[in-house]
Amino acid sequence: MSDLGPFSLNKKIALVTGASRGIGESVARLLASNGAHVIVSSRKEEACRLVSDSIVKEGGSAEAYPCHIGSLDDISSIFDFVDRSHGRLDVLVNNAATNPYYGQTVDIPIDAFQKIMDVNVRGYFYMAVNAVKRMTANGGGSIINVASVNGVRPAHSQGVYSMSKAAVINMTQSLAKEHALEKVRVNALLPGFTETKFASALHKDKETLDKFLAHVPLGRMAHPDEMAPAVLYLASDAGKYATGSCITVDGGLLGASGP
Repeated sequence: MSDLGPFSLNKKIALVTGASRGIGESVARLLASNGAHVIVSSRKEEACRLVSDSIVKEGGSAEAYPCHIGSLDDISSIFDFVDRSHGRLDVLVNNAATNPYYGQTVDIPIDAFQKIMDVNVRGYFYMAVNAVKRMTANGGGSIINVASVNGVRPAHSQGVYSMSKAAVINMTQSLAKEHALEKVRVNALLPGFTETKFASALHKDKETLDKFLAHVPLGRMAHPDEMAPAVLYLASDAGKYATGSCITVDGGLLGASGP
């Protein structure tokens, strides 16, 4: 592999959740192309394996391991696997998330509320906690939490999801302060409207999409591949002075006026 300079992840062990599609898949592929060994994780092993096998076929290093981050047992299992197979973890990308409800916040069913919190808050937290413990024992590492612009400016009909992403931003900054001297950097990516299956409720309905895009200066949705480079920066030595940062990649949405 050629010298990739400060963006090199050569021989680093990286775990990416929600990596079977969308932003997570793009991140996994880019990290692998920059030298990392990537553990491709999501709920379904077959979907993970399709991505990891493709990475290997293209000359990268990857393997699949299923994990539903809403399950504490699954979280324990994947970190036991990391310990047995690699003995360390250098990069964690907390990307898996859920939003099973789209509508007025006051009408959300309790099971949908609980699912959002179990995955987007508790899941992110315990993934990060397990990563921090291993990284502090091995000289440092980088955690990137994929939050959302919704965590800064709540989206209409996505109130609880927006709350969960605000919690992720605060979690990121708290862990960054507490573990900086242990060389564990914790940062967040705040994507804007991105064309993924996860966001299909937005981009499949033209009227809804046009309403959202009216507030995006670049006038379009992002592609998942446009999110991955920011994660690479935060994961690599290129971002070694960044911790507690929230990098917004949103086509200008938060910088524009209006709701």
